[in-house]
Amino acid sequence: MRSDVIRVYKTVHTWTGIVAGLALFIAFYAGAVTMFKDTLDAWVTPPAANTQVFPLTQASSVIEQTLASFPDARRQFTLRLEPEGQASLSWRARGKAQRISATLDTAGKLRTQTRGLSDAARFIDILHMTAGIPGGFSVGMGVMGVVSLVYGLALVSGVIVLLPSLIKDLFVVRVGRNLKRMWLDAHNVVGILSLPFHVVMALSVVAFGLNDYIFPVQDRVIYGGTLDATRQAQNPYFAKAPVEPGVDPTRLLAPGQILAAVKQRAPAFEPRELSYRGAGEPGATVFVAGDDPRYLARSGGFALLDPVSGRFLNAQFLPGADGTAWSAATSAFFALHFGSYGGETIQWAYLFLGLGGAFLFYSGNLLWIESRRKAERRGESGVVKQRPSTYFMAALTVGVTLGCMAGISATLAAGKLLSGRVADLPAWHARIYYTVFLASIGWAFLRGAARGSVELLALTICATLLVPAASVIGWLVPSTGMWFDSATVGVDICALIAAGCFGWMLRVTARRVATGGRDSVWGRPLHGT
Repeated sequence: MRSDVIRVYKTVHTWTGIVAGLALFIAFYAGAVTMFKDTLDAWVTPPAANTQVFPLTQASSVIEQTLASFPDARRQFTLRLEPEGQASLSWRARGKAQRISATLDTAGKLRTQTRGLSDAARFIDILHMTAGIPGGFSVGMGVMGVVSLVYGLALVSGVIVLLPSLIKDLFVVRVGRNLKRMWLDAHNVVGILSLPFHVVMALSVVAFGLNDYIFPVQDRVIYGGTLDATRQAQNPYFAKAPVEPGVDPTRLLAPGQILAAVKQRAPAFEPRELSYRGAGEPGATVFVAGDDPRYLARSGGFALLDPVSGRFLNAQFLPGADGTAWSAATSAFFALHFGSYGGETIQWAYLFLGLGGAFLFYSGNLLWIESRRKAERRGESGVVKQRPSTYFMAALTVGVTLGCMAGISATLAAGKLLSGRVADLPAWHARIYYTVFLASIGWAFLRGAARGSVELLALTICATLLVPAASVIGWLVPSTGMWFDSATVGVDICALIAAGCFGWMLRVTARRVATGGRDSVWGRPLHGT
């Protein structure tokens, strides 16, 4: 391939990476953390407030008494299937950061328990989907859709740039005095080896983020105005059961009957929860979610039924049942993005792929920043004062990446540290994250990339150590209101490992600052800069 063509694609790759890199770093790092979202939720939930279980055979009685005593639960409640034939029922209080669970006492009467919600994992998941872009969820998703278009262009141009030396240099990482070459080798190896993963991420986020803009165009140009009605009819989140004259909507089938109907249609499917919407009212539905490890299924797989008649309203996303080619392709698309297949093995793989993706975008920015020194020297000897744009990008890269990591650690730890001490813990999660994130960016600009990176790494270590520290305090001094749960000790262990990695980064970075060239943004700053 001609060298001038390679140079064009290299320029495209560089600038598309710079434009999209920082938003994608946040999305990939937060996405890696939320691969174990359920475990994080359990970590921030006090053991005493865990939902109480009851035999599945009592589920009908619990549902009936719950709907009679708490009309708000009709809007949506969840019956979760627990091990050994047990179940739990809960719903979110309207307008409050509280979840209410219900069970029966020994006399068969309804007993409820209310607990505050942390929503730490949910907040981090929203960061993953929107990169924390202000303006609301839909705005953030739309921006990330555009960012992913740029991301896709960066992937294509990067592969083209590497084609001439792809086989020869694929596994080569040259460690030595030339740090830029080492970073470039590592960037290339991670990018090529995880390319299929990144292609799936780029395409899927474009579809997720821009669907509100893509579908209206399709509707007008291809479907003649009928697409929206079709989408509404096929979307299980909006569908309603048909209202039949003479049928009492309050006479719900026993959950066991609904599960038997699903089992008959998909024998290998393992249901994990039943989510009722509008229970006891005309048009009610029950959303049965579960797993079948043999299939790439959307959110593990699900079906929508009428809780009164047991009739299937939507089974196209039920693994093992008859579905359309479109639903199978859509299910695989969702599963490949969210890693909702293959169990814990895939979860761990996606966690490391997500962290590798975050490294890819961070290292891309580092390579651009360091390359400015060579470009600005222009054959001159001695110390070269770099342009303000280079210092700006260096400070922004340090502030955004370290601010994101420190903010996520701090807001997760707050789920346990502030539990029972503040009225609206979900709001505090946002306040803590954005305070740490924006303060880190400001600090990086105030102190410069070199000094700021060392100091912000120290902050990230401290914030990450707060996670196991909260558990240790709860274990040793339970009177503080904190707690230790052996079932979620994996969160504390992972936080300790992460803090150790950040400590290694701090040592390496401090040495780089002390010994780096004075005309590098990573070395000792020039006088007056």
